Amino acid sequence: MADGKAIDKARAALKAYGMSYPGAHGKSPWPGHDDLAVNDKTFAYMSSPGEPFSVGCKLPQSSQLALMLPYVTPMPYGLGKSGWVSAKVPPEQAVDLEMFKQWIDESYRAQAPKKLVKQLDQPPSMPAAKVTKRAKPGTPRRAPAKKSRRSR
Repeated sequence: MADGKAIDKARAALKAYGMSYPGAHGKSPWPGHDDLAVNDKTFAYMSSPGEPFSVGCKLPQSSQLALMLPYVTPMPYGLGKSGWVSAKVPPEQAVDLEMFKQWIDESYRAQAPKKLVKQLDQPPSMPAAKVTKRAKPGTPRRAPAKKSRRSR
């Protein structure tokens, strides 16, 4: 059984995860919502702290699989037709953070502009390597200069 503190901790972890995406920001258009958006387009509808846990995401690839879970339904207002699902995890059940992180990722990629999604698929930037001059092939290597007796 998940208590209120564990649910709020899971919610905070998911919110932090969603906010780590490029251009992501919080959005609270209605009471009881603590949503995630990119370019003012919501990609995750989340309940507020202290409320029962719920999350809604756009899942264009995995909505049918998500709907197999007993606590997941198509989102109302016609959003379900576009792959939006709503999960209301029962209080006696633990929140599956890894699954909901995957949902947030899929939903972000479906809602974000392509230029921001591209940033996710690029490898992390590496620090610039120090450039050293190399001798041409076949050039003999010079031995380090010996110190003269005077410079000792």
